[in-house]
Amino acid sequence: MSKSVYKRVLLKLGGESLAAQEGGFGIDVGAIKSLAQEVLAGKNLGVQMGIVIGGGNIFRGATASTLGMERVTGDYMGMLSTIINALALQHALEDVGIQTRVQTAIEIPQVAETYIRRRAIRHLEKGRAVIFAAGTGNPYFTTDTAASLRAMEIGAEVIFKATKVDGVYSADPMKNENAVKFSQLSYLEVLKKGLKVMDSTSVSLCMDNKLPMIIFNVREKNSIKRVLLGEKIGTLVGVES
Repeated sequence: MSKSVYKRVLLKLGGESLAAQEGGFGIDVGAIKSLAQEVLAGKNLGVQMGIVIGGGNIFRGATASTLGMERVTGDYMGMLSTIINALALQHALEDVGIQTRVQTAIEIPQVAETYIRRRAIRHLEKGRAVIFAAGTGNPYFTTDTAASLRAMEIGAEVIFKATKVDGVYSADPMKNENAVKFSQLSYLEVLKKGLKVMDSTSVSLCMDNKLPMIIFNVREKNSIKRVLLGEKIGTLVGVES
């Protein structure tokens, strides 16, 4: 069996990865089963994997403002959405034989463990996938920032940002046929160009701590496994230009 080039990774999933289509809402059985198989292919390489998941398929913080809610309330509703997604993903992963633990930044002991760094690392060392829910537990911070934070706390070697496109482009490739794909970028290039990789806070955290990111399309067959094996797909962020 081929060997992964990484020992411990943090996989960042958008909530939409659980929906039937990009931009869709709710949880689709086919989508979540497919995602579980992708994670399984990666876990079978012996990789320790933490997962941060978003909640955009259920509720977006931006929706709160359109409903006249204050930002803080909307952000907490978004955190609860990520917990719903985490529990759904946990079931799908355990269905394919992956032992998991869900840890949340908001205390809900009847549902999941409260996030404790040392306990999370112990779970990873025992071969369990750890799903981190509720973002950082604070309003005004996205799940992208939570992914960067958790990755550094658990000592991950890289962040895998799973998206709907096969890398980072100069413009939206769905709307602009002249969009150019970048094979690699420095952190500063992402910030200066305003590229929609992850939010600026999360990119800055990664830059300060020299944590690389790889952005790729998780809906492509065996994408997680291919990245773990060192195949150069997607876009690598964190190299000097």
